[in-house]
Amino acid sequence: MENPRGRVIAVNSDEASPHALVEVDSVIQCERCAQGKGCGAGLLGATSGSRRVDALVGTGLAVSEGDEVRIELAPSDVLKASIIVYGTPLAGAVTAAVVAYSAGLGDLYAALAAMLGLASGLLVARARLQRAGCLRRFTPTVVERIAASGPTVSP
Repeated sequence: MENPRGRVIAVNSDEASPHALVEVDSVIQCERCAQGKGCGAGLLGATSGSRRVDALVGTGLAVSEGDEVRIELAPSDVLKASIIVYGTPLAGAVTAAVVAYSAGLGDLYAALAAMLGLASGLLVARARLQRAGCLRRFTPTVVERIAASGPTVSP
């Protein structure tokens, strides 16, 4: 899958790690997804239009408003983020249901325990994703300036 391209809307270089707000066209560019054989990333989101992404600016890269840039997120980080987001709540639901059912509480209580386990898993996943290190790791990065629009602001 090709990394998305977008246009820089705003640059915040006041922080220790500069950020850029990038407007990305969200048309599905992955050939497998377009054929309906991919990972399904396009199923939950819009298949066209644009969205705004807060991205870190790569080290040594100077960008300014209006620049066309390429952003990326490592595939392994996408996988790890999806495991946290989907796997943690699922593991909580399954574990709670198995414990309740093994304790002989019956189907109704196992289902209720599964819902409580799902909610607990969601809370754990949310807490984990909100940690500073995790947020930084799963934030896309501007890796290339494709076309400049005017004077640049160096981070």
